[in-house]
Amino acid sequence: MQLIWFRCDLRVHDNTALAAACKQGPVVALYLVSPGQWREHDDAPAKVDFWLRNLAELRQQLEALHIPLLVRTLEFWSEAPKVLAEVCGQHSVQAVHCNEEYGVNESARDSAVRQRLGKDGIELHSHLDQLFFKPGSVLTKSGTYFQVFSQFRKVCYERFHQSVPALVPKPRAQAPVSIKSDALARSADGFAQPPKAIIELWPAGEDEARRRLTHFCGGPIEDYLSERDLPAHPGTSQLSAYLAAGVVSPRQCLHAALASNQGEFQSGNVGAVTWINELCWREFYKHILVGYPRVSMHRAFRQETEALRWRDAPADLQAWQEGRTGLPIVDAAMRQLVATGWMHNRLRMITAMFLTKNLLIDWRLGERFFMQHLIDGDLASNNGGWQWSSSTGTDASPYFRIFNPTSQSAKFDAQGVFIRQWVPELASLGNKEVHDPNSVGDLFSGVGDYPRPIVDLRKSRERALAAFRDLPQREVGG
Repeated sequence: MQLIWFRCDLRVHDNTALAAACKQGPVVALYLVSPGQWREHDDAPAKVDFWLRNLAELRQQLEALHIPLLVRTLEFWSEAPKVLAEVCGQHSVQAVHCNEEYGVNESARDSAVRQRLGKDGIELHSHLDQLFFKPGSVLTKSGTYFQVFSQFRKVCYERFHQSVPALVPKPRAQAPVSIKSDALARSADGFAQPPKAIIELWPAGEDEARRRLTHFCGGPIEDYLSERDLPAHPGTSQLSAYLAAGVVSPRQCLHAALASNQGEFQSGNVGAVTWINELCWREFYKHILVGYPRVSMHRAFRQETEALRWRDAPADLQAWQEGRTGLPIVDAAMRQLVATGWMHNRLRMITAMFLTKNLLIDWRLGERFFMQHLIDGDLASNNGGWQWSSSTGTDASPYFRIFNPTSQSAKFDAQGVFIRQWVPELASLGNKEVHDPNSVGDLFSGVGDYPRPIVDLRKSRERALAAFRDLPQREVGG
């Protein structure tokens, strides 16, 4: 008997570990519910609910293949070696298959499981699945991990031209086995049920993920370059949650994008080229997670920035979290996050820069709040984005590049459509004033309780520049 251990790969199509296990067959599947670990990782209730809903969909897909799904609940991953060994003993498992995961805790868990299973003569086979290239295989000429995205991407494209990572066929149904699937919990301890609106926005299952991918690559991808920065427009793929949970694979996304662009990576439709570039950014941040593990331990990639003197400003932090900073685009974005479990990527940069530069509040507090609310929360991408915005990370935005939220708002939400949707108290303002209601002054009485800006943008920008100028010389290396 072979065991496929599902983690963030909740699909039957293009699943490397599942396909490998089925070749050896027969197969039984396992999923570990670990609420304590999820709480330690600040996983959002919406994300955990999404996992469990997709797990229910996966069970149906597996049962059609006559593969039973076992579920075990443990509080922390430290219990995983014992649980895996018990399951293997109960079902005479000869080998366990799983897809690689990245991060300090994930690596420690898998190492401990491999060691424990080895005592019983059971091999743990780990497969490359959620990345195009294995971390450690895309390196500089000096043998180190890339720290600059454009250089990393160049090597990736060179390899794509040699050979595009192939899709893995869906396994055929195996002969029925005498093992029954376990019942699935609809919730996990310590995680509240998300609002119905979030569940409706993010239907579970591979069929939905593939429908979104097909729709996006069938038309909207052509305008992705121009539409992706407009939060009021449906210009993005809306696939990030499905990628984070492994309901769709990056290979499936790459193949669909290439099919829409006659097989081209760097020419042809600029929208498709731009979206493939975003898939490479996702890849880059996961390689960074492996090459520089400190970033998954609440530490800055640029080590000299640990000396930054962040402000202890709990009231300002709370205002940012609640969407009442007095900066309409920031407030609209934060309200969207809390209400939907998702935020538009342009807005993630705007809100992150506002917190870390204008409010000079530690990026780690923002990173954590995002993880606690994002349905697509991914350690590598979230950390990479926050460190980029706060100028503490690899390939980071230069410290002197500080987005002005008012001008960003006027540029990317010119008619104020997005702002009026999420900050309805400003709905009656004109297209110019809605970006900066403070400019109306006391003559306008229709703003209601909407607050004045909690910080002066010009003065706070100068404060941030001064804080970064005072830092010591940049430290390099691991």
